[in-house]
Formats: sequence, C-alpha cells, structure tokens
Amino acid sequence: MVEVASFRIERVEYLRPDGTLAAPLPDWAEEGSELLRLYRAMVLTRTYDTKAVNLQRTGRLGTVASSLGQEAVAVGTAAAMRPEDVLLPSFREQGAMLWRGVRIEELLTFWGGDERGSNWSGPREDFPICIPVGTHAPHAAGVATAFKLRREARVAVCILGDGATSKGDVYEAWNLAGVWRLPMVTVINNNQWAISVPRSAQTAAATLAQKAIACGMPGVQVDGNDVIAVREVVGRMIERARAGEGPAIVEALTYRLSDHTTADDARRYRDDAEVSAHWKEEPIARLRTFLLARGLWDKDKEEALLAECAREVERGVEAYLARTPAPATEMIDFVFAELPRPMRSQRAELLRRSAARAERAGR
Repeated sequence: MVEVASFRIERVEYLRPDGTLAAPLPDWAEEGSELLRLYRAMVLTRTYDTKAVNLQRTGRLGTVASSLGQEAVAVGTAAAMRPEDVLLPSFREQGAMLWRGVRIEELLTFWGGDERGSNWSGPREDFPICIPVGTHAPHAAGVATAFKLRREARVAVCILGDGATSKGDVYEAWNLAGVWRLPMVTVINNNQWAISVPRSAQTAAATLAQKAIACGMPGVQVDGNDVIAVREVVGRMIERARAGEGPAIVEALTYRLSDHTTADDARRYRDDAEVSAHWKEEPIARLRTFLLARGLWDKDKEEALLAECAREVERGVEAYLARTPAPATEMIDFVFAELPRPMRSQRAELLRRSAARAERAGR
C-alpha cells in the first residue's frame, strides 16, 4: 500500500473557559488595548441582542436571530478584517456588522421589515444579511473572483452556520474557490444546532473544518468562545488569502445559548441542562475573567461600560422608532423595470388600503 496523501486538522485555543491561558498570547494581544476593544464589542453586541429581543416581544420588531453566547465568532472575525475587505454575513453576525460600522438603527430597521436598513452608512460594499441558509457562499466566491481579476489585495469573508455546510451550493462555492485559488475565507459558526437539527444528525465528519480538505484548502478549528483564537486564526487565514495563497475554512466551535430565533422554542428539542452546562464556556465572562486577572479591568469599568452600551443601544432604538415607515408599495417597486399588469392592480390596492388606514389613524 502506498500512502498518497495525509491530512491533519488543528484546533487553536488561547483562553480556557475559566479565563486562564492555554497557550502564549499572540503579539497583538499582549498590550491589552485590542483585547479591551474586543470585549467592548462583545458586550455591545449582547446589549443590542437583549434589546432587540425585547422589542420583538413587545411587537415593535420582527423576528430576531440572537447571537447570545456566540459573540466571539462575529467580533473576532470582523476584527481580523481590513476595511477594504468584504463581509458576507448570515443572519447572526450583528457583532461583526457593528464592528465594521453598521449602525444600530440600521440593523433594527432591517429586522423591522424595512429593507432600507440594508443601506449601510458604514461598509458600503459589505453584503446585506443573508436569510436563506448558505446561499451567500457562491456570492462570496463571486466577490473573491472579482478581487482576483482586478488584482486587488482584498478578501471576501463569508460567515455561515454549521447547517450551511450540509448544502450543495456551499460546497460548490468552496470547490470553485479552491480550484481558482480565490481570496476567500469562510468562517463556520458551529453553534451545534441548525434550528432543531443537532450537528450529529447532519454529518458524520469528525470536524467541519476537514471539509476544506476535499476542496484543496486548509481547514482549521478554533475555540469559537475564545475571541483571541478567532481573531488570530481568521486573521492569519485572511492575510494568507490576501497574499495570493488561496482560500481557507475556519470552524469556530461555540454554542447557541438562545432559541434559533424569536420564532423558535428550543425547549422542544433540547434539555435545559445541556444549555446550562454551556453557559460556563461563554465568551464574554471568559475574557472578562482574563482581563481582571491582568489588572486591565475592574468593577467600576464594567459598570461604566454596561451603562455606555445601554445608552448607545437606546439611541439606536429611538432613531429606529422615530423613522417614518416605508410605504407598502416598496415591496413591489424597484423589482421590475416595467411593472407586470397583474401587479399594477395589486399596487393600486396597496395604495387604497394604505390611504384608508391613514384616514382612520387621523380620526
């Protein structure tokens, strides 16, 4: 027998769940200022999530996908990117979007059912939130192809969930990226659940990172609750892609502490005891413990940060609630160059009903 190839998947971790070091810190993390930025971003993300869920429960927002317990994946990924790179997010990457300049009121506007919320004031070339599972992976391959053809030192960064890795279009995007050596990095947010389907029911692979092997690219697994590991490994893969060395996949192991969305009740398919056990691994407490031990944080700073994040979120909520709703005809306008005849009558009916509601509200 002749061995024609062999492969190994590495797992990277710097902070253990108890906040102690599992490995020496990367150089960028030694000073502490970047760690404080990462910590603030995760706290802001969780503060935003809590408020968004409350708004949904009180009928002032549509369905919301919380990133509770998964903040390190999105924040660490965004922190590893350059402004000129392009983010292609799924529906749980608010931490990355906020880091890159999307405003809170814009996120709320989108989840309030108004597509004007996708008109980011910050990262103008970042893609809008992708609700269909995995369909943005081919988009990422397209973006990366454009970068390569233009000879631009830019990278397309796609974040998707563990469920997306079971889809054919995701594999096709990876396969193309490998063949063409595209500057594309995929971050798999492996939160162990694709809605109600556990990871064990989706794939027999020992890791999701090893799916990179079939596409001719490196695959690395990181502790997705360790924001230092996410920032370091994703950054390494991004710079590798920027240098023309091709695509990569980073699997970030984390856990979804919340329901899939506010339209879900996870108690129907998983035990409370399982969720409680994973609270011991969540990323914010882990980094806070480390910062406290290093003398970079204290109770007063924590209280000040919580108050600051609450104010920032409230300002965003106020701006969102004060925004004039888009007319109902927005769902029809701008879709066709010339409106088909059947939809003309529908548009007229929308206008009639909108006028009737406005008249009733004015009484």
